[in-house]
Amino acid sequence: MPKRPLLATAAALAAVSALVLPATAASAPLTGVTAVQDHLQELQKIAEANGGNRAAGEPGYKASLDYVKAQLDAAGFATTIQEFDAIGGTTYNLLAETPGGDANSVVMFGAHLDSVSRGAGINDNGTGSAAILQAALDYAGSGATPKNKLRFAFWGAEEQGLVGSSHYVQSLPEAERGKIVAYLNFDMVGSPNAGYFTYDGDDSDGEGSGPGPEGSAEIEKLLNDALAAAGVETEGTDFDGRSDYGPFIEVGIPAGGTFTGAEDTKTPEQAQKWGGQAGEAYDSCYHQSCDTVDNVDQQALDRNFQAISTAVKTYAEQFPQS
Repeated sequence: MPKRPLLATAAALAAVSALVLPATAASAPLTGVTAVQDHLQELQKIAEANGGNRAAGEPGYKASLDYVKAQLDAAGFATTIQEFDAIGGTTYNLLAETPGGDANSVVMFGAHLDSVSRGAGINDNGTGSAAILQAALDYAGSGATPKNKLRFAFWGAEEQGLVGSSHYVQSLPEAERGKIVAYLNFDMVGSPNAGYFTYDGDDSDGEGSGPGPEGSAEIEKLLNDALAAAGVETEGTDFDGRSDYGPFIEVGIPAGGTFTGAEDTKTPEQAQKWGGQAGEAYDSCYHQSCDTVDNVDQQALDRNFQAISTAVKTYAEQFPQS
């Protein structure tokens, strides 16, 4: 998240297992939040092997993209790399979609894959990327065929000002934009002093930029309900334009997502409701070198992953849900 002004076949599953576990005859692929944690470990290793970061335009970003693409290819997704120019040169978005599903009714799930140059970017935004990656892999592993086409996006150069997602939306012909029925964004879902926020699609909080495009309220409700089922009460957070939902809502696409907080401070009321430390940032390592695997709250990651998985399975069948 940039700090800026408000502006399946058995063979496929075996291939995934070979990527995430030692190859043994009895081994099975990791699933669920355990696999999300494994992806975060891999992203940390990639950063450590590439100058300590995974920033767009740097070797660590491309290595991260290659890792994610290999996972999705092995699970049978149709993947596309979109090249574009950003500060420092050429970088990439990665798009992956289900082979099945109505191509005229696309539900997108997105997260930025790049870090800032100061560190590995494991909470921001390894957590969102790893969570949507594993939700995609788990869905493929279920053998289900979606009614809607599911498209998973891993954005580049978000930290340079939403460059990758803006390029994607702006480069789509209007007819193709019209096929996207919803976009769900996950940017920081494991903050160490976690809050539990969903984007305020219906503007029930009455703050900031107002409601999202029609359909956004339904996304907010589904995620609120899913997090309640995972054991936590949510608060709304404004569509302030700081993450990759921005280009989508600008063209009228319904949007939503979850967020566990960045540099802002947890209030005493929130600490009483959610635990953690009042008067401290949700993530004191935001955009710092200490944003490593040790900077992730596992309970927050688990709860958000449950909500993401629920959204994937629900919106594979219908959007908005009945």
